[in-house]
Amino acid sequence: MTEAAAHPFSRLAPDLVLDAIDATGLRTDGRLLALNSYENRVYQAGVEDSGFVVAKFYRPERWTDAAIREEHAFTLQLAEQEVPAVPPIVLPDGDTLARHEGFRVAVFERRGGRSPELDDPAVLEWLGRFIGRIHAVGATRSFEHRLTLDAMSWGEQPAAYVLDCPHLPADLREAYRSATSTALDQVRRSFERAGDVKTLRLHGDCHPGNVLWTDAGPHFVDFDDACTGPAVQDLWMLLSGERGEMTRQLCDLLVGYEDFADFNPREVSLIEALRTLRMIHHAAWLARRWEDPAFPSAFPWFNTRAWWEEHIGSLRDQVPRMTEEWYF
Repeated sequence: MTEAAAHPFSRLAPDLVLDAIDATGLRTDGRLLALNSYENRVYQAGVEDSGFVVAKFYRPERWTDAAIREEHAFTLQLAEQEVPAVPPIVLPDGDTLARHEGFRVAVFERRGGRSPELDDPAVLEWLGRFIGRIHAVGATRSFEHRLTLDAMSWGEQPAAYVLDCPHLPADLREAYRSATSTALDQVRRSFERAGDVKTLRLHGDCHPGNVLWTDAGPHFVDFDDACTGPAVQDLWMLLSGERGEMTRQLCDLLVGYEDFADFNPREVSLIEALRTLRMIHHAAWLARRWEDPAFPSAFPWFNTRAWWEEHIGSLRDQVPRMTEEWYF
């Protein structure tokens, strides 16, 4: 059996996908389009008399059912408060998570949109208002089954996995070990410098690709990485450019954000620490998923010496960035 055939997602033939959606009580009409997704498998399907829905097939063994349902409950709570998130459809049995042929499936309304114009201060302010509303809702309850974003879960554990994986060239292991150790020491200092920062339920992966913009404003999709962490986690990925540019963009976001939620200015010292943790986590994510046939074709540069050398260099570059003050 080939590696591609052995992977669980290789069983997701069109008939199985459509049958899984039909089993939720909807009636598909045969139209099916695979959407761009790596962690899970996501499909747009035509539904009789109802346009289109989006079905997400969750990666086996990644999340527990309880963790997935917490993600769903969060987005449903946001929708109830008229925050423009896209929650799963509540199925006839009252659940949001279905099972079919060994897969866990959720179905969502299809929502279109375009990328937000992040160089426009008015757009950033608008985004900030809705992120503030997400956080106002997020602060009302706690996750019990989702990850907490900290140096252990997003840094130490992923780095340990990479050190033991076959993809890191043997002669670069000590350089990687040294780079991650130094970077994580500075990450911990950054958290200490920030002090007692409040944590809350977050989107967790609020990059521009997970924000769809329409003439009515933004809506937020893909809460698959929803987690507990500091508020700035949902802000920093919308920033780009040099430090001065990012500071101006953050100020524009906060003009809207602080209409609905308080922001602790000490959290700006976490931005580069969170970026560092994301870099470490991303490398381990690619290593863990490399047996999935979708990954070598989508990320052909990952399993190369040149990429690992660049990654190690980028981690070293992050150390002084984490010590720089934000004049905010």
